[in-house]
Amino acid sequence: MKNLFRKHAEFIPWNKGKLLGQKLPLKLKEIWAIRIRLQIQKNLRNLALFNLGIDSKLRACDLVKLRVKDICHGNQVLKRATILQQKTKRPVQFEITPSTRDAVIVWMKYKNLTQNNYLFASRVKEWDHLSTRQYSRIVDQWIGLIGLDVSDYGTHTMRRTKASLIYKRTKNLRAVQLLLGHTKLESTVRYLGIEVDDAIEMAELTEA
Repeated sequence: MKNLFRKHAEFIPWNKGKLLGQKLPLKLKEIWAIRIRLQIQKNLRNLALFNLGIDSKLRACDLVKLRVKDICHGNQVLKRATILQQKTKRPVQFEITPSTRDAVIVWMKYKNLTQNNYLFASRVKEWDHLSTRQYSRIVDQWIGLIGLDVSDYGTHTMRRTKASLIYKRTKNLRAVQLLLGHTKLESTVRYLGIEVDDAIEMAELTEA
């Protein structure tokens, strides 16, 4: 009986001390703060990974599995690419901005990557792609670079960031839904948390 009580007393809830709910997106100034630090460090891989993570808005499982042929035609990085999402089995298209294309090209040339190579290979298993766990650790490092609390951010931060910026600028929910590859508009609403954000914004503009 005492042993049972001791085990119960030592039990620690899995979510103790952890932030639950959606991870925060990055603000524009925070994107550039991380980008500049990676440029100063001359970290070619992480700069390409960061830029592509922001542009693509892909889930971590899709981002880490990208091969050169997924975003390139010959030696040229495409302005737009389409992949089949692992979770939904549906295609999603994303843009690749000039700064991202430049960073990816520099990285591919440095590693001498060919069409069938993973863009971001694992440093533990060179024949395999970067794992989602490794990617998560890298994201934590980026967040730490600019002094933010890593518990507030994660790999979904990368997926949400540009989508959140687009919504704030345009209020075009349907466009964001398409960019994220969501099948239902309700999923996009929940994912962005826009109902809460919009309600607070309206409250701030209203004087009692």
